[in-house]
Amino acid sequence: MATTACFMIVSRNDIPIYEAEVGTAPKKMEAAEQVDEEVNLPINEKEDAAHQHQFILHAALDIVQDLAWTTSAMFLKAIDRFNDLAVSVYVTAGHILHFLHTRLMLLHDSRNDDGIKTFFQEVHELYIKVLIQP
Repeated sequence: MATTACFMIVSRNDIPIYEAEVGTAPKKMEAAEQVDEEVNLPINEKEDAAHQHQFILHAALDIVQDLAWTTSAMFLKAIDRFNDLAVSVYVTAGHILHFLHTRLMLLHDSRNDDGIKTFFQEVHELYIKVLIQP
């Protein structure tokens, strides 16, 4: 089974700070195509998938902004869906300190909400540690 995940950290001005494509994908290629060994996809299909993932995550930012003001929860699970992919978000407490207002976004196809929440909490902790270093 193929797994897909695209992780993105977005600043308060909706500017991506960090992005990473993670996961494996099914093998679809012809013998003459160049292949990226890391994800077993032809290079042009890998780039198309990466652009599609970016688009899906950026489209979900409007939903995140609306939900962030209506709930006190930091973890917003499956706020948007595209085919078999879901967007989950962790909103930092940036309404108080604007320089800390970031969104951790994950585009995924798994249904492990507890694992995703734990991942977000660990990344948030590491992000804060990096920010407070001199």
